[in-house]
Amino acid sequence: MLIAKVIGTTVSTIKDEKLVGRKLLILRQTDEKGEPSGKPYVAVDTVDAGVGDLVLTAAGSSARQTNITKDTPVDSVIMSIIDSLEVDGKIVFRKS
Repeated sequence: MLIAKVIGTTVSTIKDEKLVGRKLLILRQTDEKGEPSGKPYVAVDTVDAGVGDLVLTAAGSSARQTNITKDTPVDSVIMSIIDSLEVDGKIVFRKS
């Protein structure tokens, strides 16, 4: 699993039929404190996340293990919206 921040949305009118009706969000990987640390990538949203949310994602074959993404051509999925992060006993992120 990776921690990422939702930084945008994408619209695709022509896509695989198994992706019709699925929200595709642009994410950027973050470090354990929620600070950007990686490249942007696109993930299928299964939890109604939005821009600015910190989320947990799965990639590769693990991305196809949710009820929504099973047997679909996806490489990344948002499976959780993070409420808070605690590192070394300190809260480093809390959703407002």
